[in-house]
Amino acid sequence: MKVVLRADVDNVGKKGDILDVADGFARNFLIPKGHAFRATAGVEKQAASMRRSRDVADAKEREAGEAIARVLVPTVIRVPARAGGEGRLFGSVTSADLVDAVKAQTGIELDRRRVHLDDAIKSVGTHEVPVKLHSDVEFRITVEVVPE
Repeated sequence: MKVVLRADVDNVGKKGDILDVADGFARNFLIPKGHAFRATAGVEKQAASMRRSRDVADAKEREAGEAIARVLVPTVIRVPARAGGEGRLFGSVTSADLVDAVKAQTGIELDRRRVHLDDAIKSVGTHEVPVKLHSDVEFRITVEVVPE
């Protein structure tokens, strides 16, 4: 069945894409959830319009991500934390703590889900943390954990 996506669907496609999917997938998931509608003869123009608006929004999001990256990459974010004698933290520094520190020090508000911290930081020192703001904008911020 040919459908036009109304929204981005993970591992399927993006808004405005015309796809040929299994009938059951379309009838049982995509159409009832409002993610897609059935493609007819006159829908191609509407799908093209959806793709153009998606591309414009994507370009704006990428530019905003690049501007944030230009500010954050050269900046060292300092996070104070309680630490023991050997440099081990009593707790840990999580992505939420990093987002709060970035907001306090630079005024830039990040989504904590965009900060890809594999494990919480548990030691004093300098750490590199990857941030992915857009599919094309991925960079590392330098975080310095200092004892309180």
